[in-house]
Amino acid sequence: MSLAALFVFLIVSALQLADRYLDLARKRGSQSEEQIKLRLEIKQLLQEANQLSTPSTFAQAAKLKRLAAAKEKELAKIQEQNTKETQSLYDKYRKILLVAKVLIHALLVLWFWSTPVTTVPRHLLQPFGKMFSWKGVDSATGHIVGILPWMFLTSRVSKLLCEKFGFVLLRP
Repeated sequence: MSLAALFVFLIVSALQLADRYLDLARKRGSQSEEQIKLRLEIKQLLQEANQLSTPSTFAQAAKLKRLAAAKEKELAKIQEQNTKETQSLYDKYRKILLVAKVLIHALLVLWFWSTPVTTVPRHLLQPFGKMFSWKGVDSATGHIVGILPWMFLTSRVSKLLCEKFGFVLLRP
């Protein structure tokens, strides 16, 4: 395998990994200190309300439950606002990544358009050898693989690898 094929594979894999990282970061979300503090307060209020279960302390328990419900509404409001802000930020990053992908793919196609990316033995490409042969067949070494089929293959393989093994590379 030539260095050009490995170079294209690594670039396409890096783009797929960046896309996967952005998806995971969007799904994971972030929690501010204020949200964590509110969650703890709600949990504490509900625990106190559950401890006050006798008839003589019913009014106090109901008051604590109402206070916890009010804090839950406040937390929901903060989460909604935070979600809107982060969603717009991730949308901006997604657009930037899309533009970068298009530019890098276009540059790779222009760079390797007239030269073969790699030469693969004939028996490895059967029965799809003619489809992957871009500039024809080299009788001495086998089929020559052009940039477009190679980029298609590498994008599919790198996407599959990112889905299967992305959790190892993309730990928080």
